[in-house]
This record gives sequence, structure tokens and C-alpha cells, in this order.
Amino acid sequence: MSYHGGQTLNGQLKLGLVWYGKVGRIQKNTIRSFINSLNVNAGNIRPQVSHWWDMVESYQVTARKRGARIGVRVVKQATDKSYACGKILTKDFIKPLIAKATGGDKSVLTVIFTSRDVTVDGLCMGKCGQHGVLDFQPYIIVGNPETECPEACAWPFVKSKLTPGIPLKPPSGNIGADAMVIAFAQALAETVTNPFNNGIYQGPVMRSVGVAEACHGIFGFGGNPAGKVGKTLVNPRNGGAYNAHGLRGKKFLLPGLWNFQTKCCWTLL
Repeated sequence: MSYHGGQTLNGQLKLGLVWYGKVGRIQKNTIRSFINSLNVNAGNIRPQVSHWWDMVESYQVTARKRGARIGVRVVKQATDKSYACGKILTKDFIKPLIAKATGGDKSVLTVIFTSRDVTVDGLCMGKCGQHGVLDFQPYIIVGNPETECPEACAWPFVKSKLTPGIPLKPPSGNIGADAMVIAFAQALAETVTNPFNNGIYQGPVMRSVGVAEACHGIFGFGGNPAGKVGKTLVNPRNGGAYNAHGLRGKKFLLPGLWNFQTKCCWTLL
């Protein structure tokens, strides 16, 4: 993992969200709560979502931008329940959704969340959230994997032949919502660190591995990609596994990230 000299994102990160299809209320609320928790101290409890974001911000040192904080806020939201681009999304349909999310503002990062009945080309094929760049505009797209590929992208909340191990209960109580948070967190960290494919990554650019993908499937101390999640906490109210506290008592399971200092994966627990 190394810095390749290109641009990273810092300062104020403005998000334009598109809810594509019939995205459920619990998915929307869980994702919004995660975003709202990134820059806020949730009180005298540890670990917090903001501590995870501190690690993402620390990559600015690697990119030679010392002390660069990243404030995240949603500036625009759009909903498309009519499936205007169909139920199979390919890269050809990303451009109009970017326009819908940004209103033409190039400084806004597009994030597209799709409902469980939408197929996104490229997802479920080793990636559960996708980030890319189109016409010099970075974007993220995250699907709900409950129908399309639960074993590949709803783990560790479902039993999977691909990744053996005992499934965990989702912290929100909804598998789709918490799987989408994990995929979005991974894609967001990698968009910040490598928005134009010349930032922080390892391997050849066409098959690059980012700071989150390098630690895929690891959520706590002792975890490994072979199916061991690692240390987590359990919410006594619903049995949900989590490793991060958010605002208003919300809890999340957030992915491990590459640590440049230790040269291994870092987790909140």
C-alpha cells in the first residue's frame, strides 16, 4: 500500500445521495445515522464512528497533507422510486444519476443507494460497494445484497459458503441496512484516499486494492479474511454485534482499514 502522488479528498466533503428504487425506511435511517456520526463526538463511550473516521483522516499525512480534516455532510438527496434507469444498472446509467445527485455541482460526491430488487453491474463480483470516476466526477454506488448476493455481500450477517464462520446478528436488526453501511464505509474510505485512481492503493491500477479492501472481512482484533470476524461487542437489547457507537445510541459494525504505521489491518476493537 503506497501513495502514488495523485489527489485525495479533504476539507468539506459534500454528499449528494440518490435513493434508487424502493429503498426501505430502515436502510435510509441507518445510513443517514452513520453519515451524521462521522464527525460528531457521541459522548463518553468508546469506540465511536468518529474514531473510525479519524483513521480515514489520518491518510492525509500519507498524502502529505498534514492536519487536513474532512467534514462530511449531505447537501442534496433525491429519490427515484420509478426505476427511471431500469432495474439493471450499468455504467451507462451512472451519468444521469450523478446529474440528479449533484445538480451540476462538481464539488458534490454522488452516492447511489439501490433497493434489493436492483442489479448493479460489477457488484457481487468481489465488490459489495463500487467507487469510480466519470467525467472527472467521483461517485459511489451501493446495493442492498439481501436478494442478489447475500452470501457474498451480506456476510457476516448471513451464513456463507464463501466465508465460513458463525453469522452475527446485525446491529440495527436489519441485514440489508447494516450490510449497506459496511459496503458504503469501505467505498467512502477508498474514494477519499483514491478518488481518481492515482492516490493511495496497492497493486496495478486496473486491479488496485484500496485501504478497506485490503482488510475485507476483518472487523475486530483477531479477525482474518478466512471467516473470522474478530472481536465485537454485543448489544444486550437485540443481540446485534457492533464495534462502533454513533449518535443517539445507534450502533454499527465498521470494517477494518489498512494502517500505514503498523503495516497491518487496524480495527476499532
